Amino acid sequence: MKKENYLGVDVSPYNYEEIIADLRERMKAGLQSTIIAVNPEKVMAAEKNEELRQLINSSTYQIPDGVGILLASKMKGGNISSRVTGVDMMDRLIRFAAEENHKVFLYGAKEEVVTTAKQKLEEKYPGLLISGYENGYEKDNDKIINTINASDAELLFVAMGSPKQELWIRENMGKLNVKVFQGVGGSFDVFSGKVQRAPLFFRKLGIEWLYRLLKEPKRFKRQLALPKFLARILSAK
Repeated sequence: MKKENYLGVDVSPYNYEEIIADLRERMKAGLQSTIIAVNPEKVMAAEKNEELRQLINSSTYQIPDGVGILLASKMKGGNISSRVTGVDMMDRLIRFAAEENHKVFLYGAKEEVVTTAKQKLEEKYPGLLISGYENGYEKDNDKIINTINASDAELLFVAMGSPKQELWIRENMGKLNVKVFQGVGGSFDVFSGKVQRAPLFFRKLGIEWLYRLLKEPKRFKRQLALPKFLARILSAK
């Protein structure tokens, strides 16, 4: 399925299961794949930042993590029918790893967060093998690379915040034996229980942003990216 493009930024139209199916074949072929979440705020930033735009567009899958991307696709008659959020994509990949015996590595966040996330994910998915982890405070990059390779992990989740995590993946993936890379931002905080996600009602309606805004009014300025983005999409039609 052809990727859609908004203000110069590619977005993959695949849903969770289509991404998993495609990844399965790419892994069998020995190919490395990268996943990056795309939302209106990131598209607006990438429009002004060529390095960020290239970073996003060079990824294998640019998942539509934001209701604004879904709205833009509908406005332009595209094929994106549902959001694919970063945290839910990670959860689906973890389940895939558990079901099909692929080793996983977690890198990033504080020591207590990553170890608790590891424990809770292993409890949630019996059979899951998280073969290694490293917190985000280790400064020796060669040590990190060696630790990941020694774990024989095929899926690597990097929690450093965007775009730092994607830049790290791009710079180091050639040294790693990993097949699937995803930058996951604050997802370890969610899986560890440190941060609570929006109630299911908000998530189903695609308005997690509203819940976060109600909880953190200081995010208001950031949320202005959505109407600006949609206005730009309309004017670009």
